Amino acid sequence: MVNMSGPLFIRGSVSLPESELTWRFSRSSGPGGQHVNTSDSQVELRFDLARSGTLPEVWKQRALERLAGRLTGGVLAVRASDHRSQWRNRETAAERLAALLAEATAPPAPPRRRKPKPRGLNERRLEQKKRRGQLKQGRSSRSWD
Repeated sequence: MVNMSGPLFIRGSVSLPESELTWRFSRSSGPGGQHVNTSDSQVELRFDLARSGTLPEVWKQRALERLAGRLTGGVLAVRASDHRSQWRNRETAAERLAALLAEATAPPAPPRRRKPKPRGLNERRLEQKKRRGQLKQGRSSRSWD
């Protein structure tokens, strides 16, 4: 669970202060029966990634590239309406935002070194191709006389 009263921890010691997060509440279409019609339990959590000063610049650029499809004007929005209670939806939205940012700011995987293919593998492949070609050639009933 996420502590809702303080900063939102992303990865390592980097966190987002509460002042950079914008919460919006609206009527939910999720579970809750008649309760849903009277309470604003759906949560939308917005974070202005483009203007944020708390994320390291490298992380910010990486996140802007990787989350380009999810951003609207540089703002990352996450919605949650899974639960009846607004509080639990707030926790869910905060967890989703933290997970998205943690994944988007992760360093790229180190490049894998390519190993040359064994010579025997290539020779067997070529030999098999020759055999297959000869088999197909033998099927034709050519009489060039």
